[in-house]
Amino acid sequence: MTTVPQHPVVSASPNNPVFDLPIYVARDEGLFERAGIEVRFRARYSERNASDKEPFARLKESLFEQGKADVYNLCEWAGIDRSEHSARGAQVLALRPAVGAQAILSFDPALQEPRDLAGVPVGINDKTGSHYTTLQSLEGVLAREDIVVEHVGVPERRYEALKQGASRAVAVMEPFISLGLKEGAHLVDVTFYRGAEVIAPSLTPEQRNGYLGAINEAADRIMADFGKYKHYVTEQTKGRLAPHEMSDHFVRYTHYVVYDPKRFNQVYEWMRSWGLASGGADHASVVARL
Repeated sequence: MTTVPQHPVVSASPNNPVFDLPIYVARDEGLFERAGIEVRFRARYSERNASDKEPFARLKESLFEQGKADVYNLCEWAGIDRSEHSARGAQVLALRPAVGAQAILSFDPALQEPRDLAGVPVGINDKTGSHYTTLQSLEGVLAREDIVVEHVGVPERRYEALKQGASRAVAVMEPFISLGLKEGAHLVDVTFYRGAEVIAPSLTPEQRNGYLGAINEAADRIMADFGKYKHYVTEQTKGRLAPHEMSDHFVRYTHYVVYDPKRFNQVYEWMRSWGLASGGADHASVVARL
């Protein structure tokens, strides 16, 4: 017998658990229900392909573009890119609660500071936070022509490439920063960044506000007792990192941030300067109204 939902269903595409944590908490602690919506993931994060280079072939983008999901989050730059090229009319609703670190890790004693990365391929996932943050961070100390990135795939694949010696340096987020430090890697560079909540244009104002209000409250709960929720993030290490071993220092959760035109224009111009945006989009077309 099929159960009829009591509230409108908002379907979500999965991202890395460290970024989706407010969604897990809001779902499991009844915050979405209290906001008058039901949020369901349309797939598990573990179901994605580990190495897809084409963004729209990846699980979260593919589900969204097929109309099987209404919302997903990813880095700010990718939020612009996917919204600019979406066949479904995706837009950035707001900047997400997760403020995460992307760290360049290495086991190589010759790589100790960002300048040592001149000409060294850094393992990334193309057109995701690992890609954009590596370019943004390293261009402060290296000439652009000396910055080299190499598509390796999802974070666990990047970390395994580092462990196996296939990559001398990789960019990863939690839980792989803490796991790397536990297993003997060292930090070469760290930068913090926000991401974007991307939505389908069909979401009503009530659904949009309900969703954002619930993840705001979830962020407050996470920051009040982070240890209570770390198991959601460390689960993907399959026992190599216990929840209490995950650092408190490489991710924070705040209320969502309105994506204002000044910030958008600065970010979009930077993307265009790297050839990562067409130059034809603007704030009005990419950013949704709250």
